[in-house]
Amino acid sequence: MKPYLKLIAVPLLFLILHGCGKDGEKGDAATSSAKDEEIREYNIGIEKEQTKNRFPCDTISLKEYILDNYEAGTYLVEFDKTYTYNVPKSAVKYFNDGGSNYVLAVIAKSKPGERNIETKNVIGYESSFINLDSTKLGTAFFWLTLFECKDEQFNRLWESEVPIHGGFNRLTIKTWTPKKIKYVELNYEDGIISGHRNYNFFLVNGWRNPPHLLETYVGIVHKRNLAVVNKDNYPDYYEYRFAEDSMRIRTIDSIPFYWSEKKQLYITERNPRWFRKY
Repeated sequence: MKPYLKLIAVPLLFLILHGCGKDGEKGDAATSSAKDEEIREYNIGIEKEQTKNRFPCDTISLKEYILDNYEAGTYLVEFDKTYTYNVPKSAVKYFNDGGSNYVLAVIAKSKPGERNIETKNVIGYESSFINLDSTKLGTAFFWLTLFECKDEQFNRLWESEVPIHGGFNRLTIKTWTPKKIKYVELNYEDGIISGHRNYNFFLVNGWRNPPHLLETYVGIVHKRNLAVVNKDNYPDYYEYRFAEDSMRIRTIDSIPFYWSEKKQLYITERNPRWFRKY
């Protein structure tokens, strides 16, 4: 090699290796739990500076509580943005019932052994496809969690897992009219069925006890809706079957499922081998 070519090649090689090293460091930092916690602490500090009206057990306090009391890679989830430029809001509901102040929240935990999730990757329509293969972006386990705010402290009453990994949209408190029972509806977008799924947590035994889960959904050829099949306090549902061809889609049957306390499953009289967990 000619001397002047060596003079060019050596610095160039140094720059390439040095650049690779920096990228590697950035990659490690992006997946480091310690770095993640440092960033979250910084962001919480900024929120504290910018928030004028604080109150006991507010959303900032809840973020701090999760950071201090949960395993690494656990986050407070945000609602899906209605419009592109909306400011995202945390999936939290505050309410009073029977003289107690409650804080209802949707929390996502990262699967141990995988990279920590990013909450933006588990919210909305596009993230609903993460259920096909979520490991590259980390796997999210959603939990509906109820806290009581007492003496300006969080008291975790229960947490109930949501059997889905992505597509979160909204959290709503509703009343099941036939039995006048409160329930929490978690709505998830689902691009796989071209529709949505609702995970409904019924407070059959009041707010202070773990809820009863029932899933409903609507898609092009998928449907399950709430119903009253028997006379107990547990919600039931109809599961629909469809026939489709190149010309049309039509409903061919609706199958009633009801909750069996003995089996702790949803069953149907149509076939004793058909059952559902929720």
